[in-house]
Amino acid sequence: MQSAKTDLPEWDLSHLYQGPDSTELEADLAGSATDAKAFRETYKGTLEAIDGAGLGAAIAEFEKIEEVLGKAMSYAQLLFAADMGDTERGRFQQTVHERITDISSDLLFFTLELNRLDDGVLDEKLKDPAASHYQSWVRDVRVYRPHQLDDDLEQLLLEKSVAGKAAWVRLFEETFADMRFPLGHKSLTLSDTLNMLSDKDGVTRKKAAKVLGEVLGKHQRLFALITNTLAKDKEIEDTWRKYPRPVSSRNLGNQVEDDVVDALASSVKDAYPDLSHRYYKLKAKWFGQDQLEYWDRNAPLPDDSDRRYSWDEARSMVLEAYSAFEPQMSEIAQRFFDERWIDAAPRPGKDSGAFSHPTVPSAHPYILMNFHGKSRDVMTLAHELGHGVHQILSAPQGALMSDTPLTTAETASVFGEMLTFRAMLEGETNPDRRKILLAGKVEDMLNTVVRQIAFHHFESKVHDERKVGELAPERLGEIWMEIQAESLGPAIKLEDEYQHFWAYIPHFIHTPFYVYAYAFGDCLVNSLYDVFSDGHPAFQGKYLDMLRAGGTLRHKELLAPFGLDASDPQFWKRGLNVVSGFIDELEQLSSE
Repeated sequence: MQSAKTDLPEWDLSHLYQGPDSTELEADLAGSATDAKAFRETYKGTLEAIDGAGLGAAIAEFEKIEEVLGKAMSYAQLLFAADMGDTERGRFQQTVHERITDISSDLLFFTLELNRLDDGVLDEKLKDPAASHYQSWVRDVRVYRPHQLDDDLEQLLLEKSVAGKAAWVRLFEETFADMRFPLGHKSLTLSDTLNMLSDKDGVTRKKAAKVLGEVLGKHQRLFALITNTLAKDKEIEDTWRKYPRPVSSRNLGNQVEDDVVDALASSVKDAYPDLSHRYYKLKAKWFGQDQLEYWDRNAPLPDDSDRRYSWDEARSMVLEAYSAFEPQMSEIAQRFFDERWIDAAPRPGKDSGAFSHPTVPSAHPYILMNFHGKSRDVMTLAHELGHGVHQILSAPQGALMSDTPLTTAETASVFGEMLTFRAMLEGETNPDRRKILLAGKVEDMLNTVVRQIAFHHFESKVHDERKVGELAPERLGEIWMEIQAESLGPAIKLEDEYQHFWAYIPHFIHTPFYVYAYAFGDCLVNSLYDVFSDGHPAFQGKYLDMLRAGGTLRHKELLAPFGLDASDPQFWKRGLNVVSGFIDELEQLSSE
């Protein structure tokens, strides 16, 4: 349906299930419970003895059950994300999560037993075509082999997660869903308040920043408790699993080596003076100041006409940019609009962020965003549609192999942004508008690369200090301020209330050490787009093949056809040089 108030699309989740009380949903959960028990009875203790064909059949059955469970869980998550203030939806999500966890306990033995097979025995089985089809999935399961615990411990951790990690995450989500920020006569959601930080009016930006700091400050004890609890929970599990560092488990899941992530983080940190420090000094100059208040960091430029885009304009811009690069991408993206796979209308209780949820291969992705009509919202639409196209193209790999590691999952989304931005820039002949577009892109890139790596350093320091003892809310604020000052540079003035802003970053809670993937994806795309601009032969075809691969290939294999290697320090410098080049152009435009 279309929202009468905003005329923005809201998604149709009936493509998954008709409602929380759907008979199909109940049948799927009940059927999966029966199938999981039968699967355990058939295969537990047999993996060493069965042949390759038998192993292939077992994995296929496992995948079938996982897909049904994934569909049910996706529905519960999406329903909740659309209105996290609805207690009934929260209860429903928790109930579905608990039922799926119970069902999954009957499946847990499978990957554990698979990992206990000797390499030689497994290699022999994988020669059979039925098993070799799943070779990349088996490879990714086996990387966790050194960190696997006894079966009983693994089952305990799985079953307790719903009353542990998941419960704390839910508390965080529901707290923010209910939280309101008084601004004038209005009581705003987090999404609307954050949006005010890029308002044309400086007084509005300041008021929004101050009220953010004030309200977040009142909840610091709760957010500190959630953060400390989840960090300690992770430390305990990491210790048992013998992960060398807090980030190691995430890197393993991302199929990227610790030293590659370290190279990225250090390359970006070394580039702070040439990127964020230089840009914000330039922006302060545009505002006629030596320093910018932190609430002016994402402010429109003084000569920005505050151009607003309608939903139809945003849709056309993204689809045209996609089509100019490769018509198939635009055709896939069009389906998201035609078939109501997008929820774009801001409203109270709705998740304040943006995402493209892949659901399961037998269904289709769904996009959530909060569209306010700004150029950044156009970029967000381009970003999430990039994810969506990627998820559609990789779906034929099946439920076990379509998911892409975070490091490469951001590739298609950021590339979609870059295509849209370049199209907007090339179509702009007015120097002032060109400057505004370039500045907006640089700020987005700094928010993606510099800001997310600063988040990564914050997380790393918090988790390291948590090993010594619980961090007071004040200490969390101190770490945040130190790292933000270092990353933003001397041209940004930080006020006391800014120390509370760490609390609203959901990734710290949902998915620890997720954030560097954004910077990884942005730098990767910058390098990739540079190759495209240089006229690399058959680039579009190679690019679509990369997306189709899903999770079957690692980053080295994905990048090899383009002559790129993420383990080479020059790779990151090439990506960062794109950002630096945009700032060079802005400095030149400012001197004319």
